[in-house]
Amino acid sequence: MRRSFFRLTAALAALGVAGRASAQAAAQARGAAGGRYKVVYQISEGTEQAVRAIGNLRNHLNGAPGTRIVVVALGRGIDFLVEGAKDDKGRSFDAPVAALASMGVEFRVCHNSLAAFKVPEDKLLLEAKVVPAGVVEITRLQQDEGFAYLKP
Repeated sequence: MRRSFFRLTAALAALGVAGRASAQAAAQARGAAGGRYKVVYQISEGTEQAVRAIGNLRNHLNGAPGTRIVVVALGRGIDFLVEGAKDDKGRSFDAPVAALASMGVEFRVCHNSLAAFKVPEDKLLLEAKVVPAGVVEITRLQQDEGFAYLKP
């Protein structure tokens, strides 16, 4: 009797694991077959990180067209979304941000960071939308909307 119980328990556990694996595979197949991935990128370390992120964003969209991407800038990460901002080589961020926005990438900037660094909202690129708090926006996107999280 005890042996039968253990066999039944093991069989049920195996079915549960197989069912979960099957559900995960189906979700991955939907994504690969044209379902939309959703990703939030955190930029919080300044212009060097922003340069890396822009490359990642381009690669992401080339590798998975149709992905919904939101970039949330906070801390020193807001710097690249200020009009006229340049990287270490003197290249402006204006054109790459505009190009990515035209491909559907959304740019959101933390109001708390703007206030802390005394950056007026009217100095931001047109593509940037101000949100009350960057960390709250990242959390909301992950928890409420099911976004994956990346920090380049």
